[in-house]
Amino acid sequence: MNKDKLFNDLEERFREGKMNRRDFLQATGKVALASLGLAITASLQGSVVDAAPKFTAYPFTLGVASGDPWPESVVLWTRLAPDPMNGGGMLDKDVPVKWEVALDDNFRKVVREGAAFARAQLGHSVHVEVDGLRPNQVYYYRFQAGKEISPTGRTKTLPTYGSRVEKMTFAFASCQNYPTGYFTPYRHMAADDLDMVFHLGDYIYEGPGPKPETPSPRYHNGPEIITLDDYRKRYALYKSDSDLQAAHAKFPWVVAMDDHEIENNHAGLIPEANQPIEPFLARKAAAFQAYYENMPLRSSSLPSGFTMQLYRQFYYGDLANVHVLDTRQFRDDQASGDGSKPPTPESTSVERSILGEEQEQWLLSGLNQSQAQWNIIPQQVFFCKRDFRIGDGEQFSMDGWDGYSANRDRIINFAEQKNLSNLVILTGDVHSNWACDIKADFNDPDSQILGAEFVGTSITSGGDGFDITDAQQAILAENPHIKFYNSQRGYVRCTATHEKFQADYLVVPFVTRPGADISTRASYMMEKGKPGLQKIYDAAVTV
Repeated sequence: MNKDKLFNDLEERFREGKMNRRDFLQATGKVALASLGLAITASLQGSVVDAAPKFTAYPFTLGVASGDPWPESVVLWTRLAPDPMNGGGMLDKDVPVKWEVALDDNFRKVVREGAAFARAQLGHSVHVEVDGLRPNQVYYYRFQAGKEISPTGRTKTLPTYGSRVEKMTFAFASCQNYPTGYFTPYRHMAADDLDMVFHLGDYIYEGPGPKPETPSPRYHNGPEIITLDDYRKRYALYKSDSDLQAAHAKFPWVVAMDDHEIENNHAGLIPEANQPIEPFLARKAAAFQAYYENMPLRSSSLPSGFTMQLYRQFYYGDLANVHVLDTRQFRDDQASGDGSKPPTPESTSVERSILGEEQEQWLLSGLNQSQAQWNIIPQQVFFCKRDFRIGDGEQFSMDGWDGYSANRDRIINFAEQKNLSNLVILTGDVHSNWACDIKADFNDPDSQILGAEFVGTSITSGGDGFDITDAQQAILAENPHIKFYNSQRGYVRCTATHEKFQADYLVVPFVTRPGADISTRASYMMEKGKPGLQKIYDAAVTV
């Protein structure tokens, strides 16, 4: 295949108006996929193995993690990196790694053990999908490479599908920009009592960050990241943080990707700026590979070029049916040139999608079949209507669901037709806390309430933040379905029972220096059979 000629021919057809933008992107994507997509799979065949590794330093510098739990299975993760900030410091050879799973942290009651490979072509990461476990059970795990033993991790399987479960407690978090602060909220999360953690995106930031001569809590390790090596080094920097490592080691995580893991505000195969497609696709393939290498994901999420399976479903007994969405990979381009704009025929077009047709049908099918007490949807960007213009007219973020309002309407109309009142949407991205009623019609205060959206603030992005200003109070008044706002840093702890779903907004007063205490800024809940948010606690401080 003459890849360059195919790209040139497609670009010429696009310039001549013989192809629309969507068809052009799909066609160029297929060409790039043909040349890039099998790189990982092919590289895992015939690898050279270092059966007796000798490390220049301790190899488990990036800690351990677990994720994607099922009732009888969980993924265990680590990555060998004796010199993490300089490419890992490993030879270009696969390394055998032993693993153990036990009922106790002293490993006297080992229930599963085996060996896996730290693959050179996957950044010497290890992904073990341990089967044969008991449902709803806490386990401890560790790895051994050569004579070196990893830190001990703790994980937990899910309850059996449909089984009676009295309570589920989890946290969700997002947006951890390394230069803007310390990951203190994770230190407090690690001390919490949780069943699992959802990470909703922006695990890393791709930009250069402040220059060394600019005062900053911390600094990125290099300029804007483009290549696989760049992304690997950036993940190593973030994962070297002890607070983040502690939260990973304490609970199983379910991760989702937003934009900064690749590039700010990209949309599917479309880069943020007006730049050639092929370099962006190569960058996206590198970013996906690095993301897989550094996350506790199953092999079903192993990327193929610039595509990666990240939307997936989890069941927590009879309490929760969880649909983790991917609102970045399959979306149409942001309307009206992105930014904050009034609604336009483009932004309201029925043809636009933030999920893509296949994912949307998957979600609706899952909701239709669900018999759980709560339908929980962890996803990335603001779902409910959020009008920024005070008074006449409207102004919306084109990067959130407001820029894809027809796609939102299809989901809301489906929920209304099925008489659902138990939707729980979990959101990150906007670096602030919000709590919203999901309305059948956001323009009608008397319309049916279908559930609630809980939007979580950032871990550090935006710096120390603030509580609430008069400007934000005005936005709440403009949007009566939005009940709460706060812009401090932290995470959200959620507790689901058969009677209610509660969200506790936990915040720290500062992240620009370490050591902050944490407190509950507010708590909101929904009662089963009584749609609508109820305030339990609010410690408002207006500035």
